[in-house]
Amino acid sequence: MTSDRLRILFASAEATPFSKVGGLADVAGSLPQALAARGHDVVLFTPCHKPSGRPGGNDDLSISFQGAIKKFSVVESSLANGARAWQIEDGEYFPRSAVYGEADDLDRYLFFCQAIVEIPKLLDWKPDIVHINDWHTGPVAFALRNYAWEDEFYRGAASIFTIHNLRYRGPDRFLDLIGPAIFYADVITTVSPTYAKEILTPELGEGLHDLLGLRRDDLKGVVNGIDYDEFNPATDSRIASVFDAGGLERRIENKRALQKDLGLDESDQPLAGMVARLSEQKGIDITLEAVASLLEAGSMQFVLLGAGDARYEEEARRLQERFPGKASVTIGFDATLAQRIYAGSDFFLMPSRFEPCGLGQMIAMRYGSIPIARRTGGLADTVPDAREGGLGFVFEEYSAGALRSALSAAVEHYGDREAWADLQRRAMGADFSWGASASEYERIYREAVGRKGA
Repeated sequence: MTSDRLRILFASAEATPFSKVGGLADVAGSLPQALAARGHDVVLFTPCHKPSGRPGGNDDLSISFQGAIKKFSVVESSLANGARAWQIEDGEYFPRSAVYGEADDLDRYLFFCQAIVEIPKLLDWKPDIVHINDWHTGPVAFALRNYAWEDEFYRGAASIFTIHNLRYRGPDRFLDLIGPAIFYADVITTVSPTYAKEILTPELGEGLHDLLGLRRDDLKGVVNGIDYDEFNPATDSRIASVFDAGGLERRIENKRALQKDLGLDESDQPLAGMVARLSEQKGIDITLEAVASLLEAGSMQFVLLGAGDARYEEEARRLQERFPGKASVTIGFDATLAQRIYAGSDFFLMPSRFEPCGLGQMIAMRYGSIPIARRTGGLADTVPDAREGGLGFVFEEYSAGALRSALSAAVEHYGDREAWADLQRRAMGADFSWGASASEYERIYREAVGRKGA
């Protein structure tokens, strides 16, 4: 490194706007641009999951992979703030219709890992930082060390490995690609300070807590941010009525539109929303039980959008049948409907068993929907309890009873409309943009490069 400007290669299996399966794509689509805004030379490196339909900036490149010469192209495009994207396109592994779940995922992502390491040299662009994410890029941490023994090009580059969800370790049940990355990376980060502590425990360490304990001094937690341009209630064309914290009276139009479109009664009762994968991790089991008791008491309405385990999908459908006009369940995912739920709900449920970071609670607060959250992972770091001057209603124990108590407290608070509006304005004014996260990553990068002696 010859100046304060860092060269950062940010590698991810998915990244908006090119591909998206989960929250990793949102992080990979936003953090590189936030880092570029701080003056760094940033390249987002990701597979071309859909045919690019345009000529690549660098065609006919090749590397040796599994004993054969593998040809590919790198399609370069511009991102905000001067960041760039390199998408690898080879015609065999990428593009594919599925980001994950192919029979040859191991080969696909080993090829991607080798490309991460070798393409910068082919293009004569030497990074100071190689930031890799989750199992799909985990082998790069060892490769960088191995290559550096023989090739000066790779010396001085620091590897940062981010764990977005420790539960997903590899393409199948036989391979753990996260463990070696934890061992070999220069710095390990995860997506919230509380989750960084939780994964050191047997309960949430997924069997890797002892290894993580060995790297405790190199393990950092940095809360994700959200894209304030995409998630802006004052300009969002997907919602029924735009609004801001100074015009909360316009927000009610979003609630009325949501009630009408989903067949709910037009009511002034609080409307609780949830957008989630229907799995125990996301707390759907305790949600359906707790919500049913409040619907039966006539205390609120409920809207659910999500898909997942078949048994929970069926239980959710039965809830809607049991409470017509009070509960709406949409199985699947609809990005526009999700935005309308953020903008039209009064409460937003995040009762997760564990939650590395979570983006839903931050988006909800941006749109004036108050989180009902369990104190775990990133939820603990972003949702202080409103009963103590915070931003949402928090519970500790993972149980339907604890969630029901938090919901009841929120319903009671909702009855004081002036206090509720103050809470909404406070939540909408909280800063969950990428600026603070990018600043913390910059500090981590500089520390890692300094330790390399660059």
